[in-house]
Amino acid sequence: MAELSDQLMAFTVLAYLAAMVCYAAEYAFGNRSHIGRAATRELVGAGAPVPPDATEIPPQPPRDRGVLLGLIAVGLNWLAFALHLGTVVTRGIAADRMPWGNMYEFILAVTLVGSAVWLGVLTRKPAVRHLGLFAALALVVLLGAAGLIAYTPVGPLVPALNSYWYIVHVSTIIVASGIFLIGAVPAAMFLVRAGYDAGNRSFPYTLGARVPSAQVLERLTFRLHAFAFPLFTFGALIAGPLWAEASWGRYWGWDPKEVWAFISWVVYAAYLHARATPSVRRSTATWIALIGFVTMLMNLFGVNLFFEGLHSYANAGG
Repeated sequence: MAELSDQLMAFTVLAYLAAMVCYAAEYAFGNRSHIGRAATRELVGAGAPVPPDATEIPPQPPRDRGVLLGLIAVGLNWLAFALHLGTVVTRGIAADRMPWGNMYEFILAVTLVGSAVWLGVLTRKPAVRHLGLFAALALVVLLGAAGLIAYTPVGPLVPALNSYWYIVHVSTIIVASGIFLIGAVPAAMFLVRAGYDAGNRSFPYTLGARVPSAQVLERLTFRLHAFAFPLFTFGALIAGPLWAEASWGRYWGWDPKEVWAFISWVVYAAYLHARATPSVRRSTATWIALIGFVTMLMNLFGVNLFFEGLHSYANAGG
């Protein structure tokens, strides 16, 4: 099962990469793109008016190739999710425990939740499909980092993790982190779209030409963060301290991961407060949300790889 999980992991990354390529192709070559609009203008402009009795058929604009490319991208996205789920399930079966006992498994689980959240958003709001390029990119990068930097062979849990709090605390953090991951995508693209609407035509603001309106992106950003924040609050500031007291005899000890979890909580709380304050610009609030995601990445990679502490489980289970 461990070998099967590793093989499924490789196919998962390839499937997300293929989906990303198709999303990118739709983004670039669909009729609503700059390239597609130019081709349509050229074809339509080349057809001069013809007399009523002429036998020539007036040229028609080309069909939007983006529709087919987008459907293929979504299908590949679902395939990647199924492979991803298989990777996590077989890893858990091989380890005979819940599959999030080390950094590698944690990233697998967070990205699985992120993929599920993205597909859920896409199902409810098909018009945001162009965000798939950036969602798939984030998943490919994180899964690639998991395989290259954090891979750990299957093994038993370290004794400190053998607790029912392991399921309660870590699973809640995983779900919240996966939602924050996808929430960072519309947040970043909102800033890009806002810059494009303001007349900035330099890179990366030109990417804003095809994404949904700034209002749609900003509202989606808020809803995802508003949903994830209470989960993160429970996991990081309630379940985590309770587990710490049961394991180490204290609720809070300012361990590096505890510190960065608290920093992330403060930043995301600041975002929601700023978002609810009329005098704060939406772009300013969105920047705070992106800073919050950077602190989450620091907590995931920086703390595990560069700091020693009671939460140093980067290679636990191996």
